Amino acid sequence: MAITDWPEGDRPRERLLRLGPGALSDAELLAIYLRVGVRGKSAVDLARDLLQRYGGRLEKLVEAPLDDLAKVSGIGTAKAAQLKASFELARRALAQELVARDAFTSPGAVRDWLRLHLAGRPHEAFVALWLDAQNRLIASEELFRGSLTGTSVYPREVVKAALRHNAAAVILAHNHPSGVAEPSRADEAITRNLKDALALVEVKVLDHFIVAGTGNPLSFSERGLL
Repeated sequence: MAITDWPEGDRPRERLLRLGPGALSDAELLAIYLRVGVRGKSAVDLARDLLQRYGGRLEKLVEAPLDDLAKVSGIGTAKAAQLKASFELARRALAQELVARDAFTSPGAVRDWLRLHLAGRPHEAFVALWLDAQNRLIASEELFRGSLTGTSVYPREVVKAALRHNAAAVILAHNHPSGVAEPSRADEAITRNLKDALALVEVKVLDHFIVAGTGNPLSFSERGLL
């Protein structure tokens, strides 16, 4: 049955207008975005199918590659692109909120920020969070892309970036698309090299995080590896 055939008080859009978005289920919110379903399925049914495809977990849906979403019956390339755009807008809004709260003085908030930016990427990315003397974020910068064993991380380029931002400290981070957060020997060696190089220009490496999936990012500092 199409949503337009439902009693008006049960329709997701009308319920949102009357009760607010917090009163709706994940499937109902997603259905409002999808607008229409497919033959034999309402937009809510389609939304439920989409969520079920990713284990009922919104974070898995958000991380899904665009081409994977596009293969879902009733979604297609256009809706998949719209979904990815909406997810990216939400991610950017959350990231800006964290920065506005001077969140980088909190290890937990740093982890939240890194998950927003690195979790779910299909490629490995190495980023630096440049901080001032009060550990407030000056800039975030993706320095290198690709496997750390296949793409060299050059200490000289990292030092140049630190000087360009006039940073007092840095938090390093990279992701493991494999979903395994354990550091490799290459990860540990790169961290030591960068720490030594940045010490020459009086920039302190506060931590190095590995982000893998939606789990808690691994901290080199907490592991005693820094």
